[in-house]
Order: sequence, then structure tokens, then C-alpha cells
Amino acid sequence: MRQSQERTYRTLDETEGGYYRNHPEEIDGYLSIAFEEYAKDSCTAALLSQLRMIARVKDISTSAQKTEITRNCIQKALSEKENPKFENVNAIMNAMGYSLTPQGLDIHAK
Repeated sequence: MRQSQERTYRTLDETEGGYYRNHPEEIDGYLSIAFEEYAKDSCTAALLSQLRMIARVKDISTSAQKTEITRNCIQKALSEKENPKFENVNAIMNAMGYSLTPQGLDIHAK
């Protein structure tokens, strides 16, 4: 009788997180694209998932100390099941070294 071996697979979030830990210089571009996509499709769950992954890469515990928001509150705020307060997302972004700044859109582009 063969003993079954259970395989463990990494999630996409774990795979991306590992990549950005090894390539932190690419995080800025990743976040820019994440916000551009959000501007197009308004998919809050996708944006929060991307922010949650980058918060983990940048050490969410450190972010929690800087924002004076608990680690659990950060995780909850960036959960796709939540509707986070703007000030919480702004505080988390600031703790990760980013600011939320407006960018003009070409409303006449086709």
C-alpha cells in the first residue's frame, strides 16, 4: 500500500509577496499599477488585497506601530470583506512610506 504524500502549494499572494521581498525596488511600480487598475474598475477587494500583500512585505507589525493602529485592525481594514475608512487606508499607506495624491485623468481620452 502506497502512502499518499500531500502536496503543499503556495498561494498567489504568497508567491507575489516572496517576489516583492526579493525585489523591493519594484513595489512602487506595482502599487502605481494597482491604483491605476482601481481607477478603471473600482474593484475595492482587489486593491485591498494588493495593499494587504505589500503591507506584509513591508512588515505589517512595523506599519502598525507607526500608525498607532493595531496589527489586527490593519489586517481587518485591508480585508476584502471590509469597507475601510479613508483615514485608515491613508495612515497605512503613510506608514508604508507612501502618500495618496491625486493624479489628473484625461477625461476626453477614448
